Amino acid sequence: MTGIFDEDLFTKGLAQRKGTLGAEYVERNLSAADDFTRPFQEAMTAWCWGFGWGDEVIEPKTRSMMNLAMIGALGKMHEWEIHCRGALNNGVSQEEIRAIIHVVGIYCGVPQALECFRVARKVLEEDGQI
Repeated sequence: MTGIFDEDLFTKGLAQRKGTLGAEYVERNLSAADDFTRPFQEAMTAWCWGFGWGDEVIEPKTRSMMNLAMIGALGKMHEWEIHCRGALNNGVSQEEIRAIIHVVGIYCGVPQALECFRVARKVLEEDGQI
């Protein structure tokens, strides 16, 4: 790893990231990184996944639910799709995803909730849940 981040934090983050998003997805992203994007991939893995997800204070399922609410509120649907898959990997149910989307709709508006439902349907269909 290059940059200012601690190797242990990167290693912890890599395990967390793979556990939530899937090893294949993470390895594909890391191997696609080049000299331009690699420092960000490494920093994000260390900071977001090693520091942000690396403690045991909040279980991964709850962190996934928080992420869906926050990313849904921001309207970052590409990331929402990735984290919707990760949430399923962390044990978030279809009913819980629906409830999260309801909260997004209340606080961020119906159009944003509709976007979340559209993406969730795609993910759930691909996962064989609907």
